[in-house]
Amino acid sequence: MIGISKLLFDKVEPSDGLRYGSREHPGATPSASYRPVVVYNCTPRCNLRCVHCYANTGCEDASDVLGTDAARRMIDSLAEFGCPVILFSGGEPLLRPDIFELIAHAAARGLRVTLSTNGTTITRDIARELMKTELGYVGVSIDGAETTHDEFRRTAGSWQKAVAGIENCRAEGLRTGLRFTLTRRNFGELGELFRLLEELDIPRICFYHLVYTGLGAEIMDEDLSAEETRRTMDTIIESTIAIHERGVPREVLTVDNHADGIYVWLWAKKHRPDGADRILRLIRANRAKSTGEGIACVSWNGDVFPDQFWRNKVLGNVRERSFGEIWTGSGSGFLADLRRREELVKGRCSRCRYLDLCRGGFRSRAEARFGDVWAEDPACYLTDEEIVP
Repeated sequence: MIGISKLLFDKVEPSDGLRYGSREHPGATPSASYRPVVVYNCTPRCNLRCVHCYANTGCEDASDVLGTDAARRMIDSLAEFGCPVILFSGGEPLLRPDIFELIAHAAARGLRVTLSTNGTTITRDIARELMKTELGYVGVSIDGAETTHDEFRRTAGSWQKAVAGIENCRAEGLRTGLRFTLTRRNFGELGELFRLLEELDIPRICFYHLVYTGLGAEIMDEDLSAEETRRTMDTIIESTIAIHERGVPREVLTVDNHADGIYVWLWAKKHRPDGADRILRLIRANRAKSTGEGIACVSWNGDVFPDQFWRNKVLGNVRERSFGEIWTGSGSGFLADLRRREELVKGRCSRCRYLDLCRGGFRSRAEARFGDVWAEDPACYLTDEEIVP
């Protein structure tokens, strides 16, 4: 996760401690002992069928979902291990009957709790119940203007319901943000998202690069080209600057492409050279927060993955061992390899002068495109001239 607004303006933002170090892990470097943010895909149920869903969910029920007691024990193990954040996702997490109880339990155990939702079921009453649980943040997926978003969700009216859900969250005082996945069908609509940020007084937006897993693998060829990605990043940078200069600053982040931080640094060297050194220091501090280190996933059945996208890489199951034992144990040679990925990556990644910062990009994307975990990240958009030492 790259804090575009943080890099550009160095404002204090809520997740600074996670990305740039904390009292417990100042400037943390990759290791088995680093405590990750955990995405908990708490249910496979979903009321939509989004074209890019990494979890490929939508079933009405599943017999292997962790029940309430087992889920509470899993949350306890995260707290005991020292994980800083749990992100409830799905499917659609609000379709899980005990979701309020589980969120409240996680908050009571000292975890910062966030929710990733399509927003369509958030009535004013549900927003009020979420507020009671001490939920820290709600991220609602909006993938373009109304027509584009509804096509993404394959459900008419989903944009209007999601926007209503955002308004209900804001009305109840919940910190709320937008989530937007970049593809060729919607990258031209970034202006609509920045307009929504101002119109609905939303403090945060995350732009996600497409990852080719789950249903996302079926639209792999809709990923942006390198030139399209560069134009998109220019738009995000310029739009972030514009809203700050209008006196309505927002937290703007990109997710799932570590080249973004390097691109912002290269942009700053040309356009804002006085801030370039500071940006580079922040990027270095953020380098540890990668798949298998700063991020992990627990699925609805208790399986643990290196991140939420890599669902073919099962590290263990919390029914059998605690999360901490799985994360630090020697049972997964693959997890150990991920933590030394700089030694294993191939192609452009192995020759890149920024390998120590980007750490080889997104390995699941390389596997999906080339059939090789250690191949170069196909979504890297830096030029050969920029990366060759």
